[in-house]
Amino acid sequence: MSTRLSAETWRKSSYSGTNADCVECSSAALPSSVAVRDSKHPQAGHLSFSGSEWSAFLTAVKAARL
Repeated sequence: MSTRLSAETWRKSSYSGTNADCVECSSAALPSSVAVRDSKHPQAGHLSFSGSEWSAFLTAVKAARL
């Protein structure tokens, strides 16, 4: 199923620099998942992850396992 997300629903991390090499995420329009896209190529679409998958990813990043 494809969900069209408006530009206003995407956000970058506050840790992102001024360059465009960032990943953007959105949970505003997807109540049970998180969408992730490449900020350099937003027209290419997005990947969706369940809340538990996203949480596991963030935990691994914060623990420097990735």
